[in-house]
Parts: sequence; structure tokens; C-alpha cells
Amino acid sequence: MKNLLLIRHAKSSWDFPGSDDHDRPLNKRGENVAPRMAAALSQRGVRPDAIVSSTANRARTTAGMLAKGLGFPDSQIQEESDLYLASPRTILRIVQQLDESCDTAILVGHNPGMHDAVEMIAGGAFVDHFPTLAVARIELEVEHWGVVDQGEGLLLELLSPKMLNSE
Repeated sequence: MKNLLLIRHAKSSWDFPGSDDHDRPLNKRGENVAPRMAAALSQRGVRPDAIVSSTANRARTTAGMLAKGLGFPDSQIQEESDLYLASPRTILRIVQQLDESCDTAILVGHNPGMHDAVEMIAGGAFVDHFPTLAVARIELEVEHWGVVDQGEGLLLELLSPKMLNSE
């Protein structure tokens, strides 16, 4: 069995007009909530074997904050340029190429691709809204990442920053 977490980056800043979209940083709210989301995941027993992040600043910063809270070495976060504004098909391809020794993987990327990938991989799941720092925990009844396809997963939980306020 494999476990996949698809995560949209934390809230980013629009305070730098004219800056490249790829370079946008997190805003204060994003910086504050990411450690809380990491704590919530840790409480749920999430122990990633791999974290793969878009190369965009806001995604990479989110991945680093999550890694720190989950006890995952920042130096082992894999940066994947194809995750930047990726389509659901591209996200699925990245999942299929994960190292087979990994049982739990986290991918940090962007909408709308992440939202659509959750619905595609977790067949039958309807996700009404996938806000910044949303986390979809998906269980895959497979032995190998390479065979993951549409509808293979079961959506175990969908977390959002607003849900953390009630915990």
C-alpha cells in the first residue's frame, strides 16, 4: 500500500507588483499556518519518505516548512520543475515515477492542477474547494507507484487551514 498527500502551497503574497509569478513568496498568513498544518499531519501519523515540490518559491517554502514540522530533512526535498502549474496528467506522471522504496509521498504544487489531480486519482471523490494549503490524504492499494492510475486512490481526508482552527 502507498500513501500520497497532494498539497497546494500556502497563501502567497501579491505585494510585489511586477515580480515573476514563480518567485512570489508566502505572505504572513501562509508562514503562520504551514507549521500548524505540519503539526496536524504529524498528529495523524504522517511520516513522509519523500517530499517533491514545485520549484516555485511559494511551493518550495511550504514544502520546507512542512518538512521541518514532520522531521524530514530539508536537503532531501526533491524539486520538480514540472510541478509548477502542472496539469493533473503531469502530476499523475510524477507520482508514477516516485521511488519504489517510498511508501508515503508528499507533493506540493499549485491549483488548478492539484485540485483536479485529487479528483482524478481518488476516483469518485468530489472536492468542492481546494484552498491554499489544502491537503488531500490518499490511500493507494498498490505495491508500485508506476501502476497508479485514474481512480486508484481512496480519499482518506481533506484538510484545510480553516479546519485547524477547530482542532
